[in-house]
Amino acid sequence: MDRLESMRVFVLIAEYGSLARAAQAGGMSPSMAGNHLRALEHHLGLQLLVRTTRRQQLTAFGQDYLARCREILALIDDTDLQAASQRLAPAGPLRVSAPLSFGSYGLTPALGDYLRQYPQVSLELDLTDRVVDLVEERVDVAVRIGTLSDSSLVARPLRPYRVVCCASPAYLAEHGEPADLDALGSHQCLGFDPLPIAQWREQWGLPAAALPSGRLRINHGQALRQAALQGLGIILQPDFLVAADVQAGRLRMLFPGRELRRPLGVVYPQARYRSPAVRSFVEFLLARFG
Repeated sequence: MDRLESMRVFVLIAEYGSLARAAQAGGMSPSMAGNHLRALEHHLGLQLLVRTTRRQQLTAFGQDYLARCREILALIDDTDLQAASQRLAPAGPLRVSAPLSFGSYGLTPALGDYLRQYPQVSLELDLTDRVVDLVEERVDVAVRIGTLSDSSLVARPLRPYRVVCCASPAYLAEHGEPADLDALGSHQCLGFDPLPIAQWREQWGLPAAALPSGRLRINHGQALRQAALQGLGIILQPDFLVAADVQAGRLRMLFPGRELRRPLGVVYPQARYRSPAVRSFVEFLLARFG
């Protein structure tokens, strides 16, 4: 007889406490349920149940074997569900969180390709520089900048987040071009954040120093780009935000080849990766940004 089916019948007998009730739950005759139990005991060479006219009780080995059967059957069922989910086309709602700049200028331009590939997925993109709690806020996938340290989540690395220093030719003609990071202290630096600057100095092997400052501070990347185009100072922003301006000569990249590189990755709860929509989106990110 099929051993897995016999194990399922044995679990039913143990749970219902009766051969007849287990047979009814399993959609078979009591004699067939008894055959499965006897076949299993014969294969093992050990008794699983002590049966009397009024009751049945698990033997010591039967109790251990019951726990093993439940683990094995749960693993098989889980594997079957996972295989079935992979056969399904990605569909339904998908909630994604991403940092503001990357989400606006890196991820959003790529979403059209994903949505055309998976027309049954409806995607909600939440842009925030705050580290969201995926479980608490019901987020399926998050893109994060920096070291991915949350051990409760699955983390997959993407290409490093490349941040560059730029200024307009007009600004540099008037104020000169800084030779190194220390020289930024004498320039108008617009909206520099302490953490990236500290990481950049560490990447260059330089000691910590005061944050470069300027007369104008803005907390939005696109607005900082516009300020730099007007010749108001130097900005430190993602390369995808200023790439077209650099290529067209509207902005000039400073310290070429020594840009700041920060870790970038995608995280998601392990259980949610079974969703075809989540799996398809993670694979899309890895292919596009990995």
